[in-house]
Amino acid sequence: MSHPLPRSKHSTDAPVQNITHHRPGRARTTGGYGWFVLPALLLSSGVVVIPALLTFVAAFTDWDGVSRPDWIGLDNFRELFSDVIFWQAITNNVRWTILFLTVPMALGLIAASILMNRSRSAAVFQLILLTPYVMSPIANVSMWRFIIFDPISGIVSLIHRNVPAITDPLGSPSAAFYAVAAVDMWHFWGYLAVIFLAAMRQTPYEQLEAAHLEGANGWQIFWHVTLPSILPTIALMVAMVTIFSFLTFDYVYLLTSGGPAHSTEMLSTLAYGAAFRTFEFGKAAAIALFMSLFGLLASFVYVWMSRESLQ
Repeated sequence: MSHPLPRSKHSTDAPVQNITHHRPGRARTTGGYGWFVLPALLLSSGVVVIPALLTFVAAFTDWDGVSRPDWIGLDNFRELFSDVIFWQAITNNVRWTILFLTVPMALGLIAASILMNRSRSAAVFQLILLTPYVMSPIANVSMWRFIIFDPISGIVSLIHRNVPAITDPLGSPSAAFYAVAAVDMWHFWGYLAVIFLAAMRQTPYEQLEAAHLEGANGWQIFWHVTLPSILPTIALMVAMVTIFSFLTFDYVYLLTSGGPAHSTEMLSTLAYGAAFRTFEFGKAAAIALFMSLFGLLASFVYVWMSRESLQ
């Protein structure tokens, strides 16, 4: 049984005072940092929030961009729902999303898996893969137009001379969609490969070494070790690709402008045509709301998946 230590005659029962000194100016100094955030908030409001609110209001008006807008309620949406081209654009956006969620993602995973075993030359291959992505869309489109799709001196014209059945895909309603998608995927899949490679390098070495000791082959290591470790990155890329697919504009507009016969029409090109060809800015704003809706749905799904993975 333990006994308490005897008290010294000089000991007191007075509580020990905290020797931490109060710094009265600290709270005021910390609060001053909020002013540094103000420019970013103002910039975000001016570039994102205010235009978004104006777009939302414009979707319920009849406006040509110059005169005073007239409030027409849901007439723009009723017109869109009865427009065959609008539904064709949504269908093309969905097809575009499915293509980009399969082909570039698969190519990126395969390339990243191969580069994992090339420690010395991986940096060079990453630079090569990123080159089309960092180039401007106009430069990429010009290269494809003059080298491949040109009807006189392009590769397609040379093939057409020997195989008459193969014609310019950009002029075919049945092939133009896949031709434009191929150009965009060519410029984008290298970016996914670099992102996946960076995620794979974060896989714990102990798990890889344990799999090797257990006699697992390359496919088994990828499927049971590497892939589960990069699932958060894949989920993020799925959400981003979905958002980008419903916002795609540059390559479609530069190559076909939505043609031929609206076979490559997207919501973005349809909104652009409504705004700057027929000057129906209210209708263009209504189409833009649908584009934002699909992007928000993809964002909500990603946030939900992230929360589920953390639980």
